[in-house]
Amino acid sequence: MSTSSTFNMTQWRTYRRVPAFVLPRQWHHWILDSGSLTKRLVALSGGEFKVDLLSLGWQRPQRDECRALGIPLGQRALIREVALRSRGEVVVKARSVIPVDTLKGKERQLKFLGEKPLGAFLFTSRCMQRSGIELGAMNWHDEHWIYGRRSVFLLHHKPLLVAELFMPALLEQASRDNRACSPRS
Repeated sequence: MSTSSTFNMTQWRTYRRVPAFVLPRQWHHWILDSGSLTKRLVALSGGEFKVDLLSLGWQRPQRDECRALGIPLGQRALIREVALRSRGEVVVKARSVIPVDTLKGKERQLKFLGEKPLGAFLFTSRCMQRSGIELGAMNWHDEHWIYGRRSVFLLHHKPLLVAELFMPALLEQASRDNRACSPRS
C-alpha cells in the first residue's frame, strides 16, 4: 500500500481528552508529544536514523488537507512523503503538504530538503507555531492498528500540514530499549 493511499484512508479528529478507544495509552507519549519527533527518533535509534524520500512533487491536496490549510480546493501544493527509519526499520510514515505561498522567502528552502528531516527545519525556526494535534487510526493489513497525528505548522504565518503515521515497529523498538535499560534481578 502506498503512503498516499494510506493517508487517504485516515480520518482525522480533534479531542479535548483522548479516549483509550481512540488512542491506546502506550502510544500517548509518542503521538501526543508536541516536541520534535525527529529529535526523539534520533535518540531512540542510537544515531541510526534515516529519512527515505518516497515522493516529492506538485499535486492537488486532498479535500480535508485543503480545509486544514485554508487553501482553495484544487490549488496545487508541494507534497512530500517520507519514511522515517530507526535502526533500518520504518517507524513513521509522514506526508507534508506545503502550499505554494508558503514556499516564498526563507521557507523556499523546503523545496530542497531531499532526505533531510523536516522536523529539524521546523523546530529550529524561531517563528514556528503549531496548531493542535488531530488524531487518526486505521487497520493495517488486518493485523495492526496504525495511529497517527497531523498538525498545521505556521512559519512566518504561512501554513504547512504535516501528517505522521506511527508504525508498530516504533513501539517494538521503544519497548526493547526499555527492557534493555531496566534493572535486572
